Amino acid sequence: MQVKSRHHLRSDEIDALETSLADHLGIDLDGDDYERVEFADTDREVVLVDGEPLVASFDGELFLTVRGANEYPPENHVVTVDAGAISFVSDGANVMRPGITAATDDIEPGDLVVVVEETHEKALAVGRAGTDGSDMAGESGKVVESLHHVGDDLYEFHA
Repeated sequence: MQVKSRHHLRSDEIDALETSLADHLGIDLDGDDYERVEFADTDREVVLVDGEPLVASFDGELFLTVRGANEYPPENHVVTVDAGAISFVSDGANVMRPGITAATDDIEPGDLVVVVEETHEKALAVGRAGTDGSDMAGESGKVVESLHHVGDDLYEFHA
């Protein structure tokens, strides 16, 4: 990921970002320095919070990265997977119903979600929900499209 430009966010942009994440995920993002990074080779943007890539754009929507979700564990929009799904999800696989043990009820189709493992509740991926949270667990079918996962270019990005 080749950096094209870096800009500090204005205070109103910071307020909007913090409010959006608080309302959507139930977190209190609390940084001193916010910087937007644009890339030459992708249309994704990253927001560095105190120098760490904790927020990124996914299809134009700002959301926590895997690092961000581990730093500020969300209360909402969370899909929990069992130990058998960890290696697949960490490698970028879509999330299938049989691996899901729980999902928050606030999830609607099309929502961005954080995928966490059940034992330590560590974030493994960020994805797009294909169904309601109440319909996530089950026998078969893909229910979360993986957009970002542990070990991908975004996860490995350092400012």
